[in-house]
Amino acid sequence: MTPEQALHDVFGYPSFRPGQKEVISAALAGRDCVAVMSTGAGKSLTYQIPARVLGKTVLVVSPLISLMKDQVDAAASVGLRATFLNSSLAPDERRSRVEGLRRGDYELVYAAPEGLEAGAGAALAGAKLSLVAVDEAHCISQWGHDFRPAYRNLKGLKERFQAPVLALTATATPQVTNDIVEQLAMEDPLRVRGSFFRPNLRLSAYLKTGERAAPRPGAVGDTKNSVLRLVRARAGESGIVYCLSRRSVESMAEFLSGRGVKALAYHAGMDAAQREFVQDSFKRDQADVIVATVAFGMGIDKPDVRFVIHRDMPRSVEAYVQEAGRAGRDGAPSDCVAFYSWADVIGYERMTGDLPSTLAEWHRGRAREMFRTLERRACRHQALARHLGEEIAECSASCDVCAGLDPVGTSPVVPMKRFQAGDRAMARGSASSSESVREAASPLFTRLRALRKSLADARRVPAYMVFNDATLMAMCAQLPKNEEEMRAVSGVGPKKWSEYGEIFLSALREG
Repeated sequence: MTPEQALHDVFGYPSFRPGQKEVISAALAGRDCVAVMSTGAGKSLTYQIPARVLGKTVLVVSPLISLMKDQVDAAASVGLRATFLNSSLAPDERRSRVEGLRRGDYELVYAAPEGLEAGAGAALAGAKLSLVAVDEAHCISQWGHDFRPAYRNLKGLKERFQAPVLALTATATPQVTNDIVEQLAMEDPLRVRGSFFRPNLRLSAYLKTGERAAPRPGAVGDTKNSVLRLVRARAGESGIVYCLSRRSVESMAEFLSGRGVKALAYHAGMDAAQREFVQDSFKRDQADVIVATVAFGMGIDKPDVRFVIHRDMPRSVEAYVQEAGRAGRDGAPSDCVAFYSWADVIGYERMTGDLPSTLAEWHRGRAREMFRTLERRACRHQALARHLGEEIAECSASCDVCAGLDPVGTSPVVPMKRFQAGDRAMARGSASSSESVREAASPLFTRLRALRKSLADARRVPAYMVFNDATLMAMCAQLPKNEEEMRAVSGVGPKKWSEYGEIFLSALREG
């Protein structure tokens, strides 16, 4: 089987996204690779396809035990043989999985960095691995925005398992990329950097001035009610609201819930059972909005998050890219709104008090850089891409500065390039986004979403594991009438056709 055949016959996609083919080719050739690709660029396919093509097990190092079951379920939903090894397993189940792993029963096995130092590492000793994929690889660098000491123990993976290493991350500066290569002891790796421009994300930022300050374009005096207006305008859609502290998380969640929003709080101070309940409620669309600290989000696979709001300023540009990037992973239009103030900068500076002086100053500098980036009246997509080492043209249609977007409804924001914006958007691929907006507003799309939810609830899986929003929008646009036409819809592979195809065809025929 070729990579192209696997892409079409297993996953139901017509073509590779930028960067995917190069990374997959490196894996198939046994070469180390570090891939910096934006959230939603399809990083998981870069190790899933080699697993199917090579016929040997791929080890996926994943940062959070709580999300491994979702990752395995998502792989199984397209017909991949996958499992995980972690401390949550009962001894008999663990033994069964280890035996299956050594027989070669699995194409994918997920394990946490901590687990590789314990039982999971020993279990893998007898397995034949074709590839080691390290997800969220920026966690290995102390200069990354989410350093995790356990990732430092991954340095010997390549020698230990005698397999090429693929490091994957959505946000890494050139400095962090070099650190990843060094820490993982990679040998002459292929370096792939995809584009960080995601035109389906509509970026906006507002200065928090306080109620007594003089109004100015792009500023708000009442942040809580501004967040409420944003959430109410997107009723029934999934979204995340990030806050600086646990106290503000609980206050914001209570405020939204008291006004009819299905909102839940999430932060590291909650016990494991509470956090799991919130995650499951969000994944299964039982809660629309999660109000959270940055403890929520890493590894979240929900592709239909339609908005991300920063109630308080992100702590760095890289963190902003990572957190805002959790919106619209399915490629459909989504809103990312950031509120910021100098008080937020001071708040982050207070948090660095226990760090060594050099590291503390580095973190303080990143917070100040985030403030300057949001304050600057320049294309927001261009600014974020430049920070990560990519030069792009102004977005023209996907940020408040270029297009005059004002989702909160404050004073009019004058776009940099009001004229020609439509023309440039059509060169840059925003036509599909316009079509998506039209399909998302249609009664047929609403009916398909309801059908999807009923099927997902019956199977006790997240709705996106049936079909994601982008695939439903494609169905609405193409109106397939038979199996051949349905399987031509992007995202409808053979496994999903066999489980859900006829059901959705019937709904489409009914109109």
